[in-house]
Amino acid sequence: MVTKGQKINDRYEIIKSIGEGGMANVYLGYDTILDRNVAIKVLRGDLANDEKFVRRFQREALSASSLSHPNIVAMYDVGEDDGLYYIVMEYVEGKTLKQLLKKRGSLTLSEAIDIMLQLTDGMAHAHDSYIVHRDLKPQNIMIQDDGQIKITDFGIAMALNSTQLTQTNSVMGSVHYLPPEQAAGKGTTIKSDIYSMGIIFYELLTGELPFKGDSAVEIALKQMKEPLPDVHKLNNDIPQSIENIILKSTAKNPKNRYDDAKSMHNDLLTALNDDRVNEEPYVYPYPENEVEETTKIMQPISDKEALATPITDEKVKKSNKIIIALSIIAGAIIVSLLAVFFIIPSITAEKDVKVPDVSGMTVSKAEETLEKAGLTVNSKIEEVSSEDVKENRIIRTDPRSGSTVKEGTRVTLYKSTGVKTYELENYVNMDVNEVRETLKDMGLEVKIQEIEPDSTTCGVIGQNLVISQSLDEGSEVKSGDEITLTVLKSITFPDWYLASPDTVTSWSNNACVTVNIEYQEVADKNQVGKVITQSRPNGSTVKNNDSVTITVGKASSTNNDDKDDVEVNDGSQNNNNSNSSNTGDNS
Repeated sequence: MVTKGQKINDRYEIIKSIGEGGMANVYLGYDTILDRNVAIKVLRGDLANDEKFVRRFQREALSASSLSHPNIVAMYDVGEDDGLYYIVMEYVEGKTLKQLLKKRGSLTLSEAIDIMLQLTDGMAHAHDSYIVHRDLKPQNIMIQDDGQIKITDFGIAMALNSTQLTQTNSVMGSVHYLPPEQAAGKGTTIKSDIYSMGIIFYELLTGELPFKGDSAVEIALKQMKEPLPDVHKLNNDIPQSIENIILKSTAKNPKNRYDDAKSMHNDLLTALNDDRVNEEPYVYPYPENEVEETTKIMQPISDKEALATPITDEKVKKSNKIIIALSIIAGAIIVSLLAVFFIIPSITAEKDVKVPDVSGMTVSKAEETLEKAGLTVNSKIEEVSSEDVKENRIIRTDPRSGSTVKEGTRVTLYKSTGVKTYELENYVNMDVNEVRETLKDMGLEVKIQEIEPDSTTCGVIGQNLVISQSLDEGSEVKSGDEITLTVLKSITFPDWYLASPDTVTSWSNNACVTVNIEYQEVADKNQVGKVITQSRPNGSTVKNNDSVTITVGKASSTNNDDKDDVEVNDGSQNNNNSNSSNTGDNS
């Protein structure tokens, strides 16, 4: 039983279950070595207890791991841990094509063609590598939010054969897409995948499965015997060129299908061209029932005919010689077949080898150990920083230690470069956001400390520059170390209405804000010599060295009663104080 938090092979941590099937349970996992999310399929039921299947599954999954295509889910690892047989794959965020069909029903023609172009392109890549999927169905195709598809389950599908019809939990999902030759228990080829893709195309356009039944056997018989239902009865808008692609890919006789997935892909590319939309319906060049076998019925010989033929000693001797000769020939054939299928493979088969644990060893010692085990060491050694493993010592191998591989398998070594250190620069007067990103890239924990501006910080322009740093220039740091950067807080501009200019000037000198003073005649004696307006509203934010303007009231020159006030409060003294204060501070 796999549980949340469990680690498989001391590497893959289980986060949660994301799916269950007849052949495997799927989990979202975390690769603690490569620091990434992965999908982990763990075999279940009879498959995990079937030794022959497990061996074939591991072999086929390793073969599929060589595939690299944007429409095929990448396979990272295959192995066994305490009786759990698993494969580790690329984690794809999205839903299966089957889930999309259940939600949407049929898709638009352009959507279906786009999906099929991706599907045929991915399968063409697999077929070029002589890999046949054998179980293509919407349940094994993921679709991401951006519309990109990913084909999954290559390892499991290739390990299955016609006996999958006995897997009651999964057969109903697979048999709807099963080609006739596979349903009949015959071998599968590239053209078997083409048939399955044709059925998928039919379902995308119509929202229906072409063959239905109450049991897997009933559906399989329909795949073998019944013609494909007319797609136009379900979707009259499908062009003849598109129907021809479906007819050609789902032919009962493999000779009538596309030669390969690339041919189907190329046909899809031009299917909507004006000269093809109304082309003639596809006519099968070969009989669809050509694959059926016939049985000849021999006429029985009557007792009288048998008795009418005398049996002589000469005939008996002649018959014995023929029987002996035939026996010798049959014996030779049997021996040859045994040699071909059992003896020769057992002699020539590559041995299974368990990858030894070389972590902590020097490179030369690790190479020697792996070569003694019958493995080949990759000449290129990967380098990875590590706090736990000493410099120039081996961290891990790929394939991982403990995994079973074929003799001669190439193994890549990962060597420690030790703890990676960095030398700090002087970040004072640099933009704090840029400095923070630079330090985070080094793996440092960055803290930002804000302080109130005062007369000593007037040389700093704005609040986004670093004033000081907790670690000096030239200090050596490593990932996880902490550094504090100090910056200025923003300032709230007060309400200066009816305040004296001297009060504003005193505040501005301490806050590193430049104040410009203007004067305006006022009729109200209470406003003479006082601030009557300000360029920044009360509560607004100002930064270091920002410039603001206040307007001070002065007596009207036409008001004789206020003459004394004008002489005293004409603002000349305050203006001089303001300018001298700012000048002295800036120096």
